Amino acid sequence: MKIPLLDLKLQYQGLRQEVEHALREVVESQQFILGPAVEACEREIAAYCGTPYACGVSSGTDALLMALMSEGVQAGDEIVTSPYSFFATSGSIARLGARAVFVDIDPVSFNLDASRIEQVITPKTKAILPVHLFGQMAEMEPILELAGKKGICVIEDAAQAIGAVYRGRRAGSLGDYGCFSFFPSKNLGCFGDGGMITVRDPKRDHQLKALRNHGSDKRYYHHSVGGNFRLDALQAAIVSIKLRHLESWTRKRIENARIYRQLFERSGLLAGQIHLPECVQERHVYNQYVIRAGRRDELMAFLRSRGIGCEVYYPVSLHLQDCFKYWGYKPGDFPESEKASRESLALPVYPELTEEQLGTIVHEVVAFYQ
Repeated sequence: MKIPLLDLKLQYQGLRQEVEHALREVVESQQFILGPAVEACEREIAAYCGTPYACGVSSGTDALLMALMSEGVQAGDEIVTSPYSFFATSGSIARLGARAVFVDIDPVSFNLDASRIEQVITPKTKAILPVHLFGQMAEMEPILELAGKKGICVIEDAAQAIGAVYRGRRAGSLGDYGCFSFFPSKNLGCFGDGGMITVRDPKRDHQLKALRNHGSDKRYYHHSVGGNFRLDALQAAIVSIKLRHLESWTRKRIENARIYRQLFERSGLLAGQIHLPECVQERHVYNQYVIRAGRRDELMAFLRSRGIGCEVYYPVSLHLQDCFKYWGYKPGDFPESEKASRESLALPVYPELTEEQLGTIVHEVVAFYQ
């Protein structure tokens, strides 16, 4: 039985008619750049996340970049963030000439260890950028309290966490900005690149919508230097269709995680061989189902040889990436992040998985260690 890490063809089979109808409407309107489809998607995402405003943008990476630009981040500024994330988190900081000031992660949640942040705050700190990794939100209350005390903004990297909940509030609604990705593999993905920024401040919303259009809110008049960061109308229409199904997909991901735990516990394998992901906040949406595994690379090769898709997120901590050597970090600076890079392995968790398939995956993992 071949089980891919993700099977978007199965998802599309159930959406084909809705998607084709929505795309046909956009094509017939010939309004491909911004327009009604993008505006509708922005309203829907804002309502879902619990914010008054949302700005559709070209990718999750550009969402991060624009949030930093909106806050005036420039060379010499410092942004506190996690060394254990996708490259875009730090790459966006570096593109503006700023410096990522890393804080190690909590070993259970894989998210920024909020208790370590205050000690790295300096007069150069412009923002705190927590990452809600793998579908679970960071410990936001102490982050927000510290940011308020220091007068710095909070930018949520929520690219993997749409629908996740922390103390009654959804990802993207707690910080000054919430940055989302609609990359196809995300829980809510489009058919290419796309993203969204949620905000609560109308001035920030206005600034973002100018920045995405070359810094212009009136044609040919530019108050700042922005870029072409617009969300395509075709992609917005797809996101709107998929958003109608997101809650049912999320519930199935959560159920798959529950089944995994039940099956692994019954197998007796948990005694030191693997560690399952823990839901430490109110709602984990399992963008990835990431275990910690002894002999991780050998296990990955074994599973792939059995036709089971799996993936390492992320094999090299950001502070050890070659392109960031000039920041001066070295091996051992963030041991929890480095340990996670050596041990983590993502298993399939997409909504269309059957219980039989989940059982097969668990059986093969157990077989490797026996």
